[in-house]
Amino acid sequence: MAAVTKDTLIQNLCDSLREYSAISPELFQKYQVHRGLRHSDGTGVVAGITKVCNVHGYMMNEGEVEPIQGELIYRGYQITDLVHAVEQENRFGYEEAAYLLIFGKLPNAEELKTFRELLAEYRELPDGFVIDMIAKAPSNNIMNKLSRAVLALYSYDDNCEVRSLENEVRIALSMVARMPVIMTAAYQVKRQHFDHESLVMHPLRPEESNAETILSLLRLDRQYTPEEAHLLDVCMMLHAEHGGGNNSAFTCRVLTSSGTDPYAAYSGAISALKGFRHGGANIKVIHQLRYFREGIRDVTNEGEVADFIRKVLRKEAGDGAGLIYGMGHAVYTLSDPRAVLLKEKAFELAKGTEHEEDFRLLNLIETLTPQLVAEKSQNAANKSICANVDLYSGLVYTMLGIPEDLITPMFAVSRIAGWAAHRIEEVLTGGRIIRPAYKSLAKAVPYIPISERK
Repeated sequence: MAAVTKDTLIQNLCDSLREYSAISPELFQKYQVHRGLRHSDGTGVVAGITKVCNVHGYMMNEGEVEPIQGELIYRGYQITDLVHAVEQENRFGYEEAAYLLIFGKLPNAEELKTFRELLAEYRELPDGFVIDMIAKAPSNNIMNKLSRAVLALYSYDDNCEVRSLENEVRIALSMVARMPVIMTAAYQVKRQHFDHESLVMHPLRPEESNAETILSLLRLDRQYTPEEAHLLDVCMMLHAEHGGGNNSAFTCRVLTSSGTDPYAAYSGAISALKGFRHGGANIKVIHQLRYFREGIRDVTNEGEVADFIRKVLRKEAGDGAGLIYGMGHAVYTLSDPRAVLLKEKAFELAKGTEHEEDFRLLNLIETLTPQLVAEKSQNAANKSICANVDLYSGLVYTMLGIPEDLITPMFAVSRIAGWAAHRIEEVLTGGRIIRPAYKSLAKAVPYIPISERK
């Protein structure tokens, strides 16, 4: 069959599919369907109970959403307090945050030391894994490779189907330890296969933290400054968790509720995070910076930037989606605490460098977008829009020398701690398969013999 014939056939099938799959938007209102598990005012439908994390971005005041400054709370602790504490003590905090999320309390010095040593023991990948599961099947997309590699770890685990809390914790800790190693190995193989660069694989250093391990394995000379490692560590703390309702954590809990194994649940969470409406938005911000630069003569000119934002919102510029990536959030209204912290870090790092202009452009986008979105849509005028973590995270990673291919995977490598906490909580407290209802619009029709069909 000729290629054009196949293309025409597929096109015809798709035309038919659109016709038979069309659902009028009014029907969602008629049957009171909460699209995206969200109420009409944007608040989330309560689908579960958790002790892991609270994402606080608005208050309900006499039935109306009242915007407030955003809060991200890990097991009762404000993320800002956790970050500032480790900064003041000049130590790494991601491992402490992971311990807190998974086990529910802050570790003392001895518990944290033991935990880090345990992670170092789990960090080594199984014999032959890098060759068989990564090198022999290189991928141009590291998120897909992460998902596949995590799923493949099942085959290397003799106790993968043991249903005990101890085994859940063992696998969770091994995932926290191994995700950075899988990510960096997949990237080095990608460089060699697709970019025709030399393949460099460094041995692990057990004394390094997760952030240090990433920089050490990525860089050909293994060199990094303490400031770089600590900044990457802060980024990982901010990305470690974001509540049970975020798409990837909910995916992990839905899969867990079915009784599937840990590797399958974590692999599914990675796949969910890849989407541009979720974790993949951070790479979209980097792409957005490029087309802003290409479409504006002076990126420091407020009027020019505002005009270009209007074009993007009208789908006349950018990628055609009509979205300003890095702006707006499902929960946060006045501010995203992660974005506030990362903006401070981004300015410190960008000041006086070639990246300062990019920072100032992002700052203009953050300042102008809420008003311009309200200008375009009367409904949006009633909703507060703030910068989210993605607006500045991509720039920070770029300034740290993290390759563009790894900007979204860095999100996954950090978020594994939160996924593990939610999976374990679902195992301990869920008890039922998550299965929401869907209203069917299909009507009964008589069967037509194939000889009578048109």
